[in-house]
Amino acid sequence: MKQFKLCATLQFYDTFQEFLQEHSFGMGDLFLINQSLYDRFFCSVPPPCPVLVTSTYGSGEPTTDRVDRIRADIPWDTRRIIAVGGGTVMDIAKMLTLQAPSGHTADLFLGQDAPVRRYELYAVPATCGTGSEVTNACAAEISGLQMKRGLNNDLMFPAVSVLIPELLWGLSFQVFATSSIDALIHAAESFLSPKATPHSLLFSREAIRLLLSGYRYLVGAGQAMWTRYATDFLLASNYAGIAFSSAGCGPVHALSYPLGGGYHIPHGEANQLVFADTFRLYREKSPGGRMRELETLLAETLDVSASRSLEALFALVDQIHPRKPLRDYGIKAEELPVFAARVMKEQQRLLSNSYVPFTVSELAGIYQAAY
Repeated sequence: MKQFKLCATLQFYDTFQEFLQEHSFGMGDLFLINQSLYDRFFCSVPPPCPVLVTSTYGSGEPTTDRVDRIRADIPWDTRRIIAVGGGTVMDIAKMLTLQAPSGHTADLFLGQDAPVRRYELYAVPATCGTGSEVTNACAAEISGLQMKRGLNNDLMFPAVSVLIPELLWGLSFQVFATSSIDALIHAAESFLSPKATPHSLLFSREAIRLLLSGYRYLVGAGQAMWTRYATDFLLASNYAGIAFSSAGCGPVHALSYPLGGGYHIPHGEANQLVFADTFRLYREKSPGGRMRELETLLAETLDVSASRSLEALFALVDQIHPRKPLRDYGIKAEELPVFAARVMKEQQRLLSNSYVPFTVSELAGIYQAAY
């Protein structure tokens, strides 16, 4: 049985102020936001309710200890969290909405008892990568274990998802590039997933088309012009999120977790490091079926032959964000088989969505090819 999930109320605004004016935020509400967005929108205008700034509690991607520190500061009368930011803010907010019986965030990932939902979530993305505003997924480093894990729970679906292209305009090109590449990988992995449905494929296809069309424009027009396509990139991220909520992500995300958890490589960048070599192995092992459909889609979008479409895709992505070998991050060659064994043991949730099965040695080979 295959299943398509769409648990989203989507709202669209041109500006953040329009969003604030439309909603009567106040008692019982809490804004969770990053520092740059707070300075941009709330510095001169008092916020309508309490605010927690995520950077006050640490930097980088989420850790379970960091989420626990934020949780301790949530006002007692909070009923609704309005999360405004990128993937880190979204993941933290989703973890906050759930309460493990022990009260410890790590037990959402490691515990056996079912959590309960504490707060309603409004998700307002300020990047174009995670699609987290429409998914039931989050990820965090388990503090003390140097282990990054993902979590899926339908209780984490946001109650309302709000798309505001204006929020993207303050992104650096680097953050835009790595976040949008993450969206592309979401779309590509969900397209090839054995759990894909006709409905998820619609969203995967359109996300791929929007992202690659935007990338081709940037290659000709220059990096500074990316905000002209901000709406398309935001929609593509959203569509990819809808697709992978049902079809799931796969080995690219699984392989990226040791890189993000052990070496703190940003999530989208870590995915890009293993994306090309994972899909090359896919094509080598099973060149027909859905892979052939993907190559046809890429060929139409990139104006190349189907036989050249995968390599054209990888070359285009590397023009948007040049990829470095794993060794440049201080990763040692002897760590690669250890990473592969950990992925095989700990990431079956993602490996189960693989287009074709991989052995431990094949996972190690992907790392080695990217090394």
